[in-house]
Amino acid sequence: MSANAAECLRLVELHDRDRALSLAFAPAAAKDDLAALYAFNYEVARVREQVSQPLPGEIRLQWWRDTIEGASPGEAAANPVAAALLETIERHQLPRDAFDRMLEARIFDLYDDPMPSRDAFEAYAGETASTLIMLAGLVLSRGEAGEVADAAGHAGVAQLVAGTLLLLPLHRARQQVFLPADMLQAAGCTPEELLRADAGPATRAVSAMVALGREHLVAFHRHAAAMPHAIRPAFLPATLAGRYLDRVEAAGSSVLDRPVTIAAPRKSFDYWRWMRH
Repeated sequence: MSANAAECLRLVELHDRDRALSLAFAPAAAKDDLAALYAFNYEVARVREQVSQPLPGEIRLQWWRDTIEGASPGEAAANPVAAALLETIERHQLPRDAFDRMLEARIFDLYDDPMPSRDAFEAYAGETASTLIMLAGLVLSRGEAGEVADAAGHAGVAQLVAGTLLLLPLHRARQQVFLPADMLQAAGCTPEELLRADAGPATRAVSAMVALGREHLVAFHRHAAAMPHAIRPAFLPATLAGRYLDRVEAAGSSVLDRPVTIAAPRKSFDYWRWMRH
């Protein structure tokens, strides 16, 4: 393993346990490249945490855009994640426009504007979580990746729903609302009530999100029925969405202040079971 790949793996193991555990089920030849993708995802997802204002965050995202397009190769070589990512892109001829769309979507993270609608939430999921699944699929089996686009679309939305509910305490602390405005309205919850953690309205909003996640999980499993085995490791982190949603529902209003968790052995067992299907 190169030093760059080792740093990517370290970041993923430290900060993205769901994806880190999934690497054990991927072919050895693909692990470094998957780790590079997942480390890149971590780096762009945490830009908001690194800046105090949106503009420096946009500059950082633009740096990633320029780097992926080949600008400033010296700077890229000095950044272990960027260097490993560029090697992965070249090795597998990954579509650079997919990374561009992912980075464009991530601009939303930098601002406090509420997610406007369910459609906008699903589009954001498509450009982030679903795109990451598809890129991982291309690394695992380029010839078969095209068969799982619909599955990746639904899996990404379900995964983002679960992730959004897990991050509610953090988003509330930032005064940020990721739950779609039209779904909040339908649940009888205002953004202010969600941020204040008013138990009744906020719990109804969480329940509406759980229902959205389960809707996409059903569609994902329908499309995944005949999924090529080689592609399956790309979907493993998303398969935990159902268990997370069950625990969110059981936890009730406490998820507004404390995220639910799943023990690592439970995750690994779920992964093993899903890989056998």
